[in-house]
Amino acid sequence: MIFLLLSILSSCCIYLVFKYISIFKISILPVIIVNYFVAFILGIGFTETALSELTSTTEATWFWFSLYLGVMFILVFNLMAKTTASHGVGVVSVASKMSLSIPVLFVFLYYGEEFTWFKFIGFVLALIAVFLISYSKPSSLNQLDTSNKFILLLPVLVFLGSGIIESSIKFAEEELIPNNEVANFSAFVFLTAGCCGLLFKVIQKFLKTEVLNNNANFKKTLLAGIALGVPNFFSFYFFILALKSEILTSAAVFIVNNVAIVILATLLGIVLFKEDFKFKNKLGIALAILSICLIFLGE
Repeated sequence: MIFLLLSILSSCCIYLVFKYISIFKISILPVIIVNYFVAFILGIGFTETALSELTSTTEATWFWFSLYLGVMFILVFNLMAKTTASHGVGVVSVASKMSLSIPVLFVFLYYGEEFTWFKFIGFVLALIAVFLISYSKPSSLNQLDTSNKFILLLPVLVFLGSGIIESSIKFAEEELIPNNEVANFSAFVFLTAGCCGLLFKVIQKFLKTEVLNNNANFKKTLLAGIALGVPNFFSFYFFILALKSEILTSAAVFIVNNVAIVILATLLGIVLFKEDFKFKNKLGIALAILSICLIFLGE
């Protein structure tokens, strides 16, 4: 249970860092790239494998899967960025959070986990709660280009991509990653994501001939990347350990993790950033707490 709690707290720290990045108007892609390399370094620091033996990582059962997952990380991030620009933050938030339904269905159908009535009702309430808490009217709705089919599909792609990532994490945890290699796997996922992000940024600069950031922006980007990379690594690392602990079923871990993050992030936004706390948010939090209680009863 401690691993799940630490994963939730780490994810809430990610939310806080993103809020401050928004406040200070720091370019997000360079921060994401730095964050992935910071997470990689942390992963190497936590690994139980000697540095001299890391060259044999390509022989690990999870190696190629870590490359795939790293590519998915940066791909879904870019989809989320495009969706935010075209549909607004509210749509992205709902699409990414509602995607928890995909890994829950995955463990139910693929691994045959028991799904009691308590769990089922808790799962449905969790989805409703996430929607009520996360959704806000898109500010760019009137400017949306409905003739562009790709733009219309973006929220669906974010939903599917986010769900596939979480389902893939479960598959890797169950089938590929030994207990003593969680840090190694995490490190190489982040390394792949960082390298892909760096490649994307180089291509972007080449095509758009962007001017390099000045030193002040570089320092802000570096600091923001470090601040984001630390909780990002621990969120991923502890989440895999929470799945491996088997104190809760995997479906319960996915639901409780996602719902608890939404609750805490909302409360932090209200307390620290004076965000609006509307009736639908209050109802969403009440349903979220009820859903977690039902999930635990179902266990």
